[in-house]
Amino acid sequence: MPEPEKPIIPVCILLGPTGSGKTALLEELWVLDARRKALLGEAEIVSADSMQVYRRMDIGTAKPSAALRAALPHHLIDIRNPNEQFTVGTFVHLADACCADIARRGKVPVVAGGTGFYLKHFVQGLPEAPPSDGRIRRELREALRLGGKAPLLEALAAWDPESARRIHPNDEYRLLRALEVFRVSGRPLSAFAPAGPVHARPAYRFLILGLKRDREDLYRRIDARCAQMFRAGLPEEVRRLFDAGYSPKDPGLRAIGYKEFFVEPEPGVFQLSTDLAGVETLVARNSRRYAKRQGAYFASIPGLTWIAASQDPVRRIQQQLERFLDVGAAPA
Repeated sequence: MPEPEKPIIPVCILLGPTGSGKTALLEELWVLDARRKALLGEAEIVSADSMQVYRRMDIGTAKPSAALRAALPHHLIDIRNPNEQFTVGTFVHLADACCADIARRGKVPVVAGGTGFYLKHFVQGLPEAPPSDGRIRRELREALRLGGKAPLLEALAAWDPESARRIHPNDEYRLLRALEVFRVSGRPLSAFAPAGPVHARPAYRFLILGLKRDREDLYRRIDARCAQMFRAGLPEEVRRLFDAGYSPKDPGLRAIGYKEFFVEPEPGVFQLSTDLAGVETLVARNSRRYAKRQGAYFASIPGLTWIAASQDPVRRIQQQLERFLDVGAAPA
């Protein structure tokens, strides 16, 4: 006897560059307005932020407040230590489990964040790249330790120029993974395309919305948020992490907002910078540059509808959600 078909899970995805206001928008939709919350149904958030997974990294990752997380449950936050790797594959598998559980309990799964690489693969499925090979990975790490990144970047440019263009030179994990895939399979990582378009993940139907701001407004918000992080104690947070033994050798502290605090007087030896004004300038600059890259990457996610932050985004997103969730008219 064939197994009964599993119900298709409606999932709302809310994305946007850093500083665009996603968290405040979620709070407005599902916490501050009781009538709107009643109309749309209870929601739970699955965080699609590659750095909010790390414990003890609160200020620099702009984690939602404890009060908001109590009122609006968030998943995939504070689930790794800063020295632990967290991959896109792990994210997709955990997000799948979260969405299934949230839907089973009669609530609305909302996948929200700014890590486009995670979101795209959640929508399209994971590439069918070969699994990690421990021996090759160790060899590549030793080559990185002995010779630095330059020879590895040159090798990647020769073997897989598309991945070489896409991977940031400081992203050691993705650099090593691309080289590992080529060593294992003889094929470039870029040859392993995602499984397919939106409908290729039959367990879901998606509403994919992006919060968009004009560049000047976004950059002002990023600069203001960076200044607020420093006032809120970001230097002290980084000092506590460093004193606990963490450094940019660890995946967590390679994040913008953390790596800028470190100087490397000699290879592999890290100290904290004493030039906090200079660090703040670097964090703001790198955050603006990251936001620009995010916007370009989001454009590759199929089915995305942009919502302008200047045009009553709460009302417009509510209308989209009403149609998507098939609920009644908006409350007066």
